[in-house]
Amino acid sequence: MASSTATSAQPERPPRPNLAFRRLRGKRSPAEFAAAVRRAAREIGERVSCDARYVGRVEAGEIRCPNYAYERVFLHMFPGRTLTDLGFAPRSSVRGRQARTPGESRGAGEPYETHDTQDVLDTQDVRDAQDLYETHDNNEESDVLRRAFMTSGATVAAASLGPLGLAVDAAAAGRPARRAGTGEAGALEEAVRRIRLLDDRHGADGLYRRAAAPLRTAYALLDAGVSRQATADRIYTGAGELAISVGWLAHDSGRFDDARSHYAEALATARMNGDAGLEAHAFCNMAFLARDAGRPREAVRAAQAAQRAARPLGSARLMSLLALREAGGWAGLADRVGCEQALVRAQTFFERGPSDTDPEWMSFYGEAELEGLEAQCWSTLGDWPRAARHARRAADLQDPHFTRNLALYSAELADDLARGGRPDEAAGAGMRVLDLLGEVQSSRIHTMLAGTARVLLPHRRASGVSTFLDRHAALPRPA
Repeated sequence: MASSTATSAQPERPPRPNLAFRRLRGKRSPAEFAAAVRRAAREIGERVSCDARYVGRVEAGEIRCPNYAYERVFLHMFPGRTLTDLGFAPRSSVRGRQARTPGESRGAGEPYETHDTQDVLDTQDVRDAQDLYETHDNNEESDVLRRAFMTSGATVAAASLGPLGLAVDAAAAGRPARRAGTGEAGALEEAVRRIRLLDDRHGADGLYRRAAAPLRTAYALLDAGVSRQATADRIYTGAGELAISVGWLAHDSGRFDDARSHYAEALATARMNGDAGLEAHAFCNMAFLARDAGRPREAVRAAQAAQRAARPLGSARLMSLLALREAGGWAGLADRVGCEQALVRAQTFFERGPSDTDPEWMSFYGEAELEGLEAQCWSTLGDWPRAARHARRAADLQDPHFTRNLALYSAELADDLARGGRPDEAAGAGMRVLDLLGEVQSSRIHTMLAGTARVLLPHRRASGVSTFLDRHAALPRPA
């Protein structure tokens, strides 16, 4: 076995994307394809812990050749094809690995892949891991990982939606570091806070692509190993929260498949680490996504799962938000009774007030959000006057710091007023949203405003409607 100070050469070329493998995935999301890989493994008696991250690394070319377990699974999934047909390099060309003759059994040095670190490093044994990655017994690469977080967070905050310039650090962070410590954990937590802050102010569209770099770095930290359990717990939680934040950016910018994959990864991270708070958060966002994607029954079940995970945590405000997520699902099912019961629970929990047990990520959840989510429920049920009443209250209560939410509630109000037969008031609310779009980039808000404009078209002669429609028509179309 090679020692930890082995200094074999790095691969000479940067990874080339595996386009053949990407084509085979087709329209399935990385998480859905990973589930298919796990099912295929069970069919032939293999055990692999494939997830969306592993699929992404294969497609990015970071895994040049799978280990023998994955090889058997992939060839089972795509009969008649070779590894080369799947876009992989020949085994003999990957750091001197020798191709195994047909029927040769697995050696003692080739354990089944039951841990994500084996998936990511794609090891045949420990020696192969040392061959593929240079690992020096010093702090250089740990510093690279820390810089990747510090640079990404600081640059995003300083430039708001400007270019990040993370290519060098992000690429370097793809290699496993010596050990992650409290510095990396703190940098990860700060990256999550900065992304949330920028989303609150500007919306998701300009952030999503750039937020992927710190997420890759987060999982590189986990793969590198952590010196203390308390630090490991912080990094697992931070990586999961970051996956949820990136998932939300995808969700809010209309990339539902990407969001689903990130939320599923966060849920897996929570369960691996026994983190009930992270599990509740992941299910909370999955419920919201399911509602928006037109899967209301899934939304109800995800919200109920979130409540089961959150109940021991002692946060009434968290239980209130989760009840609202459930209410949104019931509204989508046109179950008015179920929706009203969930809304009553949400209000009851909310009235118990904040507490020290409330999660940090719930800073957005106050009376304005409560009113806004209730407005969405009544809108889904077609009760436009009631929806407009709650949406107006949400907009009035919203802290101006949360620019995106102010625009969101105003867009909800405009749509409810338009559909409720009050076109002049709808146009006024719509104009307020247009005034905020210079600061906010959100596909969700653009979509809502476009729907309102369509409803108002027959009312062009009403006071203010023509001006709103002309301003809306002049908006640059979202990319």
